[in-house]
Amino acid sequence: MSNSPKISRRSALKYAGAAAFGAAATYAGMKLFPQRESSDGASPSGTREPQHVRNSKNKTDMKVLLVNGSPHKTGCTFTALSEVASALEKNGVKTEILWLGSEPVSGCLGCGICRSTGLCVLNDSVNAVAEKVSEFDGFVFGSPVHYAAASGFITPFLDRLFYSAGKRFACKPGAAVVSCRRAGSTAALEQLNKYFTICNMPVAPSQYWNMVHGNSPDEVRKDLEGMQTMRTLGQNMAWLLKCIAAGKAAGVDLPAYEARVATNFIR
Repeated sequence: MSNSPKISRRSALKYAGAAAFGAAATYAGMKLFPQRESSDGASPSGTREPQHVRNSKNKTDMKVLLVNGSPHKTGCTFTALSEVASALEKNGVKTEILWLGSEPVSGCLGCGICRSTGLCVLNDSVNAVAEKVSEFDGFVFGSPVHYAAASGFITPFLDRLFYSAGKRFACKPGAAVVSCRRAGSTAALEQLNKYFTICNMPVAPSQYWNMVHGNSPDEVRKDLEGMQTMRTLGQNMAWLLKCIAAGKAAGVDLPAYEARVATNFIR
């Protein structure tokens, strides 16, 4: 008689399903979980490991737009976004950084015209981005912290962009990054994350809240934990994009959403 341990039918099916999932992921050319790296590209064990991507050239046709909502083109926010972009590029995802500029951005007029046109009546950078949403697979929005809130540049920009073209962002991963001298970062980050969760966007995570500290780019670069958080964010977003692509290739359809229902509390 065999002395091997017996397992239940349910356990056997569970193990078989896990093995099948692992085999499918391996066939798609991806790791089930991203491998965290140190700042010099080494794995936790100290050895360098090549990143798994969908082709041998370490490149994909995916692209992420990073929006700099600071009035300073190459300041602290740009420094944080550049670290995210570097991690994305290293994982085979192309990037583009867009600076909103230093000219005032108008807030929403509440005219409702965008409901029928899909574009804002104020024809500026908001429409320029709205018309290019289909070209990008993911988005990262960065802002300095002004009075425990996002900047006066990116706030009206995002208000109008998501109100007029929010449906175009559905199922595309998003993330927010904030930079501050000392405090107010969590409030600003919470504000920015709400744009994603109202538009059916998966939110890319990191190992800590997506923030860097410093009063200059040099100081930000000395925030070692903050910079590592930016790299982990880029790595996780690249992994998430590849998972979505693998799902599409395997025949997993995007969600089919119901028509929106608006309930007013005063009738």
